Amino acid sequence: MTEAAELPPAPEQAREVFGDRFEDAVRYAELLAEAGVQRGLIGPREVPRLWERHLLNCAVLSEVVPENVTVCDVGSGAGLPGIPLALVREDLKITLLEPLLRRTNFLTEVVELLGLDHVTVVRGRAEEVMGKLPPVHVVTARAVAPLDRLATWGVPLLRPYGEMLALKGDTAEEELKSATTALSKLGAVETSIVQVGEGVVDPMSTVVRVEVGESPGGVRFAAKRAKAARTGRVRRRR
Repeated sequence: MTEAAELPPAPEQAREVFGDRFEDAVRYAELLAEAGVQRGLIGPREVPRLWERHLLNCAVLSEVVPENVTVCDVGSGAGLPGIPLALVREDLKITLLEPLLRRTNFLTEVVELLGLDHVTVVRGRAEEVMGKLPPVHVVTARAVAPLDRLATWGVPLLRPYGEMLALKGDTAEEELKSATTALSKLGAVETSIVQVGEGVVDPMSTVVRVEVGESPGGVRFAAKRAKAARTGRVRRRR
């Protein structure tokens, strides 16, 4: 039996969550189950639980993303949570940031196939694109790294008063507690843990929200951001 054959039918909740984009969500699930497994982007054991554990788990993140904002999905991988978020929120301008070529190739294929005109795929590491990509309102991430390290990558990409939304599991509270000092140094002014997806996913998805003030990344990244901006101006003049 192929991995694609093991993909279960979409649950009824998926029709409600994805609405007019339901068929696109089904196609994306099929791509993950086929090409995603073949290219090593997800494990074969994840195929039977693609809908609940991955697509719906990520799509409900939309509950806490403001309207009409820019989003950068750091370490997007196979497009989680960026692609499900894009399917349910066409008002967002989303950048899928991923350093590995085989993953960006897959993401580009998915974006083109599903006609996601409001999504851009960028190959690179967060620390490499700072100052090259416009700062965003929201940074999203899922299962990329422990919160303190993830914040070091994601927070500097934010605009002033932006926020990082990290999908986490049972360790969310523990990670947030241990990352308090690091987050403060990065300019965080408020943190919280939010549950989303009531009635859609069980257990609900856990989101760590990190809100920043005037200086995303704090003093440590202010000089880097200024240097990157100056370098960009010089290149444009040339």
